[in-house]
Amino acid sequence: MVNFSEKAKRLLADQLNDWPLPAKNYSELKNVRVREFCFGNFKIKVQFNPARIVSSIAKVDRQSIEQRKCFLCEENRPAEQQQIEFGNYHILVNPFPIFPEHFTIPLNKHVPQRIAYHFKDMLALAEVLPGFTVFYNGPECGASAPDHFHFQAGKKGFMPLENEFKTLKKNNAKKIAEGLSDCWAVKDGIRNFFFIESSCKTSLEACFDKLYDLLDEWNESEEEPMLNILAGYEGGKWQVFVFPRAEHRPWQYFEEGEKNILLSPASVDMGGVLITPLEKDFSKLTLADITNIFQQVLWTEEKFDRLVEMITE
Repeated sequence: MVNFSEKAKRLLADQLNDWPLPAKNYSELKNVRVREFCFGNFKIKVQFNPARIVSSIAKVDRQSIEQRKCFLCEENRPAEQQQIEFGNYHILVNPFPIFPEHFTIPLNKHVPQRIAYHFKDMLALAEVLPGFTVFYNGPECGASAPDHFHFQAGKKGFMPLENEFKTLKKNNAKKIAEGLSDCWAVKDGIRNFFFIESSCKTSLEACFDKLYDLLDEWNESEEEPMLNILAGYEGGKWQVFVFPRAEHRPWQYFEEGEKNILLSPASVDMGGVLITPLEKDFSKLTLADITNIFQQVLWTEEKFDRLVEMITE
């Protein structure tokens, strides 16, 4: 099997030598400031990362999308941007990184962001990129290009959730399915989400499809159900985190003056790293703010419990 992890690392090294934009932004990652907040069994980090302002303020309404060229289509990418081909996908260096190794993985054709048709591809990517976590942001909860299907991948172990989950599974999770695929419902006090683990790809796909269909029954949007997904592969098993979303952005995002917090949560934030492109927000965020923001953008405990009941009926 081709070692795509090593190919991706070589691509990153080459791009940092040949392309000034990522060279500058990856170099500045070494100086990003980080704060940590302890929530008992887990931590949430806050990263001050000015380069991510591009994503945080991205206009994703239909009119704005229609008026700009798609930056993930091959013909519109910077001339310096190189790619690795994996099936119908292109692995690209993300020039505005969060991770020390960060890739965007668009489909090679312009189709909308819809995970229902591509979850199997996410598992395939996680398998061939074992040193990385593959993640998916829905079109209404984090994707800055909702018109072009894509994943992202970042260096494994960067998000606190990846290292803390054994403890959370023991203390904050309820096993709701067992067999070829095991599934847990997790409530850690600020995040309500699902964790699925399996060594059988077809079983895992079926488990995800069941969860997706139930989420879709609650869906009032024209788009797919709002969700973020993290997927990794280790020790012959896939580990998948699914976060049902209630809101794209918290009310603080839209406020003015002192109440404003420019924070647009997506998959990496769900994994325990909140990205703040403005220093004022990095400095003033409190444990109470973080709790409030997560509780706004994720499902309430009551609604989550009802979904768990539907899964186990």
